[in-house]
Amino acid sequence: MAVDWEGGSVTGRLIRADKEPGVLLAHGAGTDQDHHMMVALRDGLAGLGYPVMTFNYAYTERGSKRPDPQARLLAVHQSVLDWFTENVTDRVVLMGRSMGGRMGTYLAAEAADIEGVILHAYPLHPAGRPEKLRKNHLPDITVPMLFIVGTRDPLSQMALFDKWVRPLSKVETFEVQDGDHSMRVRKASGRTNEEVHEEILVKIGEWLTAR
Repeated sequence: MAVDWEGGSVTGRLIRADKEPGVLLAHGAGTDQDHHMMVALRDGLAGLGYPVMTFNYAYTERGSKRPDPQARLLAVHQSVLDWFTENVTDRVVLMGRSMGGRMGTYLAAEAADIEGVILHAYPLHPAGRPEKLRKNHLPDITVPMLFIVGTRDPLSQMALFDKWVRPLSKVETFEVQDGDHSMRVRKASGRTNEEVHEEILVKIGEWLTAR
């Protein structure tokens, strides 16, 4: 389907289901809504019985690998949220992989009408630049947040996460031991990536049920 925004339109993919809330799932900077990780999350959420929608940001729709400025990303995200609210359910949780989750937190901090935010590998800082923290807006979010964090994520050093994010009153944390930014684990962890994905979906399902 096509969703209009002030600069044109973007493509979305929707799986309808009976439970609430619905989940609006945004992709990361280096992927699009049809990346295998996004498809696995979309299908997994739908398998739990929740309506879920993914979408492309405008730069992805153009075939570009370089994200648009934040204002354009947020304009697209807000327009898709408005469409989802009007056409699927007015009970919405924003979820995002990496950059998509970060955009969701900005909307939440600006008091978007949502019930929570799920952050799958929130990029607390750019790789190799732990001094450039993306944290100042997080205390302004008044809805529950679930952070799914890989303990080896180079974009979220655990010491910094523990200092600035975990203590926030609305935050619940699910740690993926040995997980990297894509939640992949090494063989030495004793688990497969498929098992980790299932663990994450179970946690998300429990969290959504509590909403």
